Amino acid sequence: MRDTNEMKASRTEDQQDLRRDQDDRNGPRKGKGFFRKKVCRFCTQKVKIDYKDADLLRRYTTERGKILPRRITGTCSKHQRVLAVNIKRARALALLPYVVK
Repeated sequence: MRDTNEMKASRTEDQQDLRRDQDDRNGPRKGKGFFRKKVCRFCTQKVKIDYKDADLLRRYTTERGKILPRRITGTCSKHQRVLAVNIKRARALALLPYVVK
């Protein structure tokens, strides 16, 4: 009886060790690598956000016309809010499409 309990305990420890070496998808863990923080283009280059500049605003939308989030574009929260307002304004004036089919 004692041997089986010890075997079960050692088996669960081995399984826990395996789980530490794997990620959520049951594959081996890989190094994260070097992560470079994105910098707000509008802060560094002092670019003004204008609703009439459709080419600039188009860079911050997807092919479908959705506004890209901060984590993808790298803009700061202040400029992301201004960017969203100007994209919506350009859509209302038909400078940018609401939806691309």
